[in-house]
Amino acid sequence: MHIHILGICGTFMGGVALLARAAGHTVTGCDANVYPPMSTQLEEQGIGLIEGYDVAQLELAPDVFVVGNAVARGNPLLEAILDRGLPYVSGPQWLAEHVLAGRWVLAVAGTHGKTTTTSLLAWMLEDAGLAPGFLVGGVPQNFGVSARLTESPFFVIEADEYDTAFCDKRSKFVHYRPRTAILNNLEFDHADIFADLAAIETQFHHLVRTIPASGRIVANAREDSLKRVIGRGCWSELEWFNDPAQWSAEAGADEVQALFRLAGAELGRAQMPLAGSHNRENALAALAAARHVGVTPAQAIASLASFRGIKRRLELRGTVGGVSVYDDFAHHPTAIALTVDGLRRRQSGGRILAVLEPRSNTMKLGVMKAQLPASLAAADAVFCYTAGLGWDAGEALAPLGARAHCHDTLDALVAEVVAMARPGDQVLVMSNGGFGGVHQRLLEALAGGLAGGLAVA
Repeated sequence: MHIHILGICGTFMGGVALLARAAGHTVTGCDANVYPPMSTQLEEQGIGLIEGYDVAQLELAPDVFVVGNAVARGNPLLEAILDRGLPYVSGPQWLAEHVLAGRWVLAVAGTHGKTTTTSLLAWMLEDAGLAPGFLVGGVPQNFGVSARLTESPFFVIEADEYDTAFCDKRSKFVHYRPRTAILNNLEFDHADIFADLAAIETQFHHLVRTIPASGRIVANAREDSLKRVIGRGCWSELEWFNDPAQWSAEAGADEVQALFRLAGAELGRAQMPLAGSHNRENALAALAAARHVGVTPAQAIASLASFRGIKRRLELRGTVGGVSVYDDFAHHPTAIALTVDGLRRRQSGGRILAVLEPRSNTMKLGVMKAQLPASLAAADAVFCYTAGLGWDAGEALAPLGARAHCHDTLDALVAEVVAMARPGDQVLVMSNGGFGGVHQRLLEALAGGLAGGLAVA
């Protein structure tokens, strides 16, 4: 089968492309914005990429067009497909029918931590010898790819609540029909498609309805929103984490070690590969889910020592003149706060210079602008890229006082960050997109300053 994917460089659709190629299908695709790490992965796998949505792509004559949810009505290629009555399907539906059918699916859902928890869970199964297939919304360093197809009956998937496609406004995860499901947390997000938190809770309820009686839900006991979801009906086995009576975890003396418990009994201790209480909870949820497929807690805890993290999750991109530049996907205020805190705990001493691109649809709408100052309060300085925003970032960040700096050009932003940076600083770049290659631009500008005999100050 030849499939042509519209929106192929999104993390999910790029993963679908890799899985389809591994299954023996011919895969081509197009996107308006082609940037790493997904574009690199696809090119390495020999998948042809076309920039833009020109109607001439119909001449490829694929068996089916697979349409990503970033592709909306009015897109010239999509309109041509509809006009000519050509076969098309959404990415989640194609995945469900051609990859997930007949497999034991382990799905990880939640507003935050999906990529990390999915990667942890996949690695726990891999390290236990189960060789799972997976699709992650990032690139786990242990695997080097965001998606993999194997002969194993187990498949681990990041289960996104965002809508499926222009023609299917259900959340993606209702297509996956998991036997094991992690419900990590649930906050309001995706203001472009959900009116309020209750609307998202309804989609999570629909996910719960698809899980068989022999399946298992692992849910966060600290989230009232998830308790409301479960309260609307639960027909499967249910285990709570962050619950002293069931699964719990606590920090060791140094905040890096974690102690895991089940029903109060100690399961084991581990040095956490990722900083922050949120990552301790991600690991706890993953080992509870891994237990459902036969991985013992002792084995799962041991796997933490060899977990290498995920690209774009506090990923160190380089250090110049004692100034380190990190890349992170954080874009929701809660995730931003957790990321800043995680870096602070990992790197004692030195300032944190936070560089933010409010790029997600929710952030562009300004729905959460009032929460931004609190989420960035622990940073020593904040640099916000304001191009394309429909709201006043300077006004929103005013509570941060002189620590806030707003720029509508990348050149000006990079110049001020470099001017302010000094040895020992951590520059934390946060965006859910490519951010104009700002990470490399910062590193080059820092190097240029040193080469020119300028002190980094």
